[in-house]
Amino acid sequence: MQQGAGRSADTLPIWSGRHDAARVTKDNTNDFGGGMASGGTGTADIMERVNARLKAQLGQDIFASWFQRMKLEAPGKGVCRITVPTAFLRSWIQSHYHELLTEIFREEVPGTLRVDIAVRSAVRGGGVTIRQPRVAEPESVPASVVSARPAAQIGESRAARSAAPAEARQMFDAAPAPTPTFGSPLDPRYVFDTLVEGSSNRVALAAGRAIAENGPQSVRFNPLFIHAAVGLGKTHLLQAIANAAIRREDKPRVVYLTAEYFMWRFATAIRDNRALDLKETLRGIDILIIDDTQFLQGKSIQQEFCHLLNALIDSAKQVICAADRPAMELESLDPRVRSRLSNGITLELAAPDYEMRRSIIRTRAAAMRAEDSSFDMPDGVIDTIAQRVAGSGRDLEGAFNQIAFRHSLGQPLSAEHLDDLLSQLTRANSERRVRIEDILKFVSRHYNVTRTDILSARRTRTIVRPRQIAMYLAKTMTPRSLPEIGRRFGGRDHTTVLHAVRKIEGERAKDDKLSEELDIIRRMIEE
Repeated sequence: MQQGAGRSADTLPIWSGRHDAARVTKDNTNDFGGGMASGGTGTADIMERVNARLKAQLGQDIFASWFQRMKLEAPGKGVCRITVPTAFLRSWIQSHYHELLTEIFREEVPGTLRVDIAVRSAVRGGGVTIRQPRVAEPESVPASVVSARPAAQIGESRAARSAAPAEARQMFDAAPAPTPTFGSPLDPRYVFDTLVEGSSNRVALAAGRAIAENGPQSVRFNPLFIHAAVGLGKTHLLQAIANAAIRREDKPRVVYLTAEYFMWRFATAIRDNRALDLKETLRGIDILIIDDTQFLQGKSIQQEFCHLLNALIDSAKQVICAADRPAMELESLDPRVRSRLSNGITLELAAPDYEMRRSIIRTRAAAMRAEDSSFDMPDGVIDTIAQRVAGSGRDLEGAFNQIAFRHSLGQPLSAEHLDDLLSQLTRANSERRVRIEDILKFVSRHYNVTRTDILSARRTRTIVRPRQIAMYLAKTMTPRSLPEIGRRFGGRDHTTVLHAVRKIEGERAKDDKLSEELDIIRRMIEE
């Protein structure tokens, strides 16, 4: 692979857009009809020329990040199939560079009609590929797909259109989704129109719409911090904000990142001595959206994240973060980061109520009926599901998918079958309903201590006692193992948890007052 092709790495920032560069001279171009009898040599020559052109047009940094591990199978019948090691890498290349790859392959391999991207199998030998469904394949990607201010819009794939209900297809066709500046890919299904509104998310939804539609006038919601348990719609809301914002006429620079992706990009930039370029790029955006903030790890990365927050907020740029609990309860984050996130607007997404659960099931049923006219879900069934499955929106999706699956197999859903299905779902939900986070919440409230104190290394009696009780309840009310409970309680050893459990069990048998307190806390948690 040629290392000298393209511009110097010092002149190209990370995630820079396409740059005009001198075209690499083609040599000994092979076509589909000849020159490929041996397969290996011709394929290697083609990839060498393709890689050289990618380096020249995109720069060494982008090439190393996305195309370094790309391989070409022997082309034939107008199709060039390239393989990558991970599904994420395939999705990113498909979303951002598919048109560029197609253009280059058509010039280097005359007769090319399309370029397919697949994920390589982990089987030894490496000769087997796994074809991925072409759900997110764009019909066209602009040449400046990762430019500072993308101006073009990318249409949805044929597969996505065919899989969506009629209402969604009309929406997608009317407003094809543009691509954000850079960051994690956006799901075109996650828009405001597909987000069911209810009493549990009405305030957060209103704030998200204001940010997405009003532009710089909405910076009074800054930073906006959204927290909720798993499956309550945090990611849907964040991506809906991003999808709506990038459609504005003023073309704001929007970045949607998961905490994992943010850490990976910073680690890569530090490794390649490109941290300054990355920080400069991030500080030039208009809206920063970070999902799953609770997974942000590493002292140096958290410090850089704190500096980034300060720079964006001081520049009146919008910052939106989401996590599974309030910012001040994210003990793994730097105190300065927690303080900065708590300084703005904090909103909670609660579990959906009965009416909202009915609306969710009705919406899914309508979408399913648009795809399959034979599908029918009576109102009585909808009411029963909404009443019995009282967990998250994801639990409702699971219940609906079970019923839709049985319908696809031609199995009628009798009242007995529905009762058995819901009994299984509710039983599974009840087993995992109690979370360690809930136990910490109610124990800290009952004994008037903070959650941070319980998880800290403090050993005063006023802290040790609630900590031991919380460990005991975590062991008796959840299926978690002793080592896992220890990790959730500030990284303690499993022997510490075992000691606490045995101590509280022994004292409970002798102390009626302690037994009553435990029963009270248990009822509070279970309600």
